[in-house]
Amino acid sequence: MGDEIEETLATVGPRLRAVREQRQATLAQLSQASGVSVSTLSRLESGGRQPTLELLLRLARAHGMPVDELLTERPTSDPRVQPEPITRNGRTMLPLTRRPGGVQAYKIIIAPGQRHHELQIHEGYEWMYVLNGQLRLLLGELDIIMRPGEVAEFDTHTPHWFGSADQHPVELLVLFGPQGERLHVRARPRTTTPP
Repeated sequence: MGDEIEETLATVGPRLRAVREQRQATLAQLSQASGVSVSTLSRLESGGRQPTLELLLRLARAHGMPVDELLTERPTSDPRVQPEPITRNGRTMLPLTRRPGGVQAYKIIIAPGQRHHELQIHEGYEWMYVLNGQLRLLLGELDIIMRPGEVAEFDTHTPHWFGSADQHPVELLVLFGPQGERLHVRARPRTTTPP
């Protein structure tokens, strides 16, 4: 039994590094997401420090995975991502990214009929692309109806709310980043006719 534990502990460091690199996260990003110092993360990955349960729980939470996956590698299986949907208040969110820090991507499906339009503010920057249906976006003093193929981006310190604009569901792709991390939509400049 003791040899088995030692073997498992010997593989934890390389496993932690592999998980972090798979998610394309730096030690600094993982440190910010987990609350574990960069030096401790570095020593854990190099095998210079044995992990405690508290450290493993923090890292598992930051990576969005069960603790046992940090201890042993899963056998190769179906590579397709099967996101766990999160449903709240008539909205279904499917997380499309699973790395700590940086820009997070979601597919959101909003059911029609939400009558309460409470504007919210929070840290971050948001980019949204309407896939299907019509989206109503309340942004500060603006009241906008967006159709499939339209894009909006805004600082989430601006009071905002969005939902279905009619009696049909709306589907959108949303990218959310920390404050200061902006996405840029490239578009052709409008041509003006000379006077």
